Amino acid sequence: MNPLKHLFSLVSRLPFETYDRGQLVDERGQFQWRPPRDFPLVIKLTSFSARQPAPPLTWHEYLEIFIPLGNRCVMQVGNSTVELAAGDVLVMDNLKLHALRDFDGPRLRAIVVRFLPDLIYSMGSFSIDHLFCVPFFHQVEGHPHVVRTGSEVTPRLYTVLGQLIECYFDSSGQPYSQVGAKVYFLETLYHLARHFQVSETLYSEYLLHRESSYRLRKLFDYTAVHYAEKITVSQAAALVGMSRRRFLELFKTMGNLTWVEYLNDVRLNAAALLIKQGKYSIAEIAIRIGYSDQSYLNRRFKQRFGHTPLEFRKLAGGLGFGAVAEGK
Repeated sequence: MNPLKHLFSLVSRLPFETYDRGQLVDERGQFQWRPPRDFPLVIKLTSFSARQPAPPLTWHEYLEIFIPLGNRCVMQVGNSTVELAAGDVLVMDNLKLHALRDFDGPRLRAIVVRFLPDLIYSMGSFSIDHLFCVPFFHQVEGHPHVVRTGSEVTPRLYTVLGQLIECYFDSSGQPYSQVGAKVYFLETLYHLARHFQVSETLYSEYLLHRESSYRLRKLFDYTAVHYAEKITVSQAAALVGMSRRRFLELFKTMGNLTWVEYLNDVRLNAAALLIKQGKYSIAEIAIRIGYSDQSYLNRRFKQRFGHTPLEFRKLAGGLGFGAVAEGK
């Protein structure tokens, strides 16, 4: 059987988890998923519904591989918009703000692989082990790492991904299923590293990127809790131990947003969740997310979602994914 068809057939027999932003992102806008530290590799078979609001722009410590199944979708990764066909393999740059923006049809199913670099490279590892992770860290702006279905490497990549999934979801053989999953996952990373020709990447650059990742985690965790407070550029830079200039340069590489725009995006996504819950008036929500008055929230919210907060509350039950994503 064709390796891609075999992969699709394999995952079609497994249960998919419906993406529910209300469960994954709390009322403060904080992404709740945390990798298990004893084996920081998770494979999520995820189903996105067009009736759910679009996921917010997000950043996270873990690294991620995203593979859409069945239909076309559009991802925003930093300043880039990436169109993916079924079976394309997107290697996510974790320092880029990213989100699923649109897809064809009423539902999108996807394979999402998440892991911490510690699974591959940590203190005491051989220096060459960092090459497994370099495709995630070193991407030229405007050229995200995507393995297209017609690439020479895809037959081998799909085969090993199928073996990885079979091992990962085989609960009868733990801990050997985890050992097998790690072996096949390393082979997956090997094919990605060879495909993107990263063998000449300097080890010092890799370490610098990882250090930036750890520093930014502090800032995003703080923002997830304190977004209603005034957080200036200088305060944000101090939280990550950088000069204001260095922080602005780094943040600019993450997405087509300034720090103030990102903070507003976090606030507006928090407002959308509170509006859907129906516990507070629009005026109360404005105060809870750090805005001075309801009229300012109304204006910014309509710019972001294409509807006023009251319209959004009425339409939330039936509003389509694409409509919210594109601000229709």
